[in-house]
Amino acid sequence: MSVNYGSKRIVVGAHYGLRDWLSQRITGGLMALFTVILLAQMIFTRGPIGYDLWAGIFAAQWMKVLTFSVIVSLLYHVWVGMRDVWMDYVQPVGIRLVLQIFTIVWLVGCAGWAIQVLWKI
Repeated sequence: MSVNYGSKRIVVGAHYGLRDWLSQRITGGLMALFTVILLAQMIFTRGPIGYDLWAGIFAAQWMKVLTFSVIVSLLYHVWVGMRDVWMDYVQPVGIRLVLQIFTIVWLVGCAGWAIQVLWKI
């Protein structure tokens, strides 16, 4: 007599698991590194914290490149997370598609705004 507990699991979907898990860790690590660098600059800079200090921190080209990389990482990090939330919790495909499109449009708008702010300094 064979005992069968539960049903066989049918695996469906695009199998993004490992790639998404790894991308979340890498983008999260880059954002953490950026935070440490920014905090170090704030702690070790003398004088009042004002516009001049912030403009000075982000004026260097290497800091603009690092900040741009963090913006891209943040956008991808948010996209992967929100896409997973929509896929897991919104069952009607039409509503899920609308939410995903809204998320993409919102993130592209945020990217444009962030880049505009960054390069105006």
